[in-house]
Amino acid sequence: MSEGDSAGESIHGKSSVVAAFFTRVGQVYQSWLDKSTPFYAMRWAGTLLLTLVYMIRVYLLQGWYIVTYALGIYHLNLFIAFLSPKVDPSLLEEDEGPSLPTKQNEEFRPFIRRLPEFKFWHSATKGIVIAMICTFFDAFNVPVFWPILVMYFIMLFCITMKRQIKHMVKYRYLPFTHGKRTYKGKEDTGKAFAS
Repeated sequence: MSEGDSAGESIHGKSSVVAAFFTRVGQVYQSWLDKSTPFYAMRWAGTLLLTLVYMIRVYLLQGWYIVTYALGIYHLNLFIAFLSPKVDPSLLEEDEGPSLPTKQNEEFRPFIRRLPEFKFWHSATKGIVIAMICTFFDAFNVPVFWPILVMYFIMLFCITMKRQIKHMVKYRYLPFTHGKRTYKGKEDTGKAFAS
């Protein structure tokens, strides 16, 4: 190595072999992510399989309950972000920015999530992989009475979901839609456009 070598560059300004390797790994990883985007059922099936493997590992090892609890809280946080609109209607005033329709005759505005489905899946899967890696280190195996964690998580889940459902009812939005609204018959189409 010459005197001018630093962590990422050589004298001539070219990137090092290590930086090139990690750049290439990142490109291959992104390519696989891009190819998997349309296959949402297969992606979620893989994530559920990975979750099952993780749960079996924790059950057989009889430990790492804190890691599992942290994973559950992380997934709950992701799920709430997935159910929430990108622009929170409670923070908007009447004339500011886009809002969700509140009456039948208002213009349809699609539901835009704070956390899109692909990012939800990607973050949830990364969380499971990180939790799985943590189960290989005894430093993360903190002895706790796990039934307390389970009860606390159930209470937290119920309270959080109750708050989210109240928010959805108050601002009249439904985070799950199945495409465009269709009308049966010609007379219904005219009524839809007249209102």
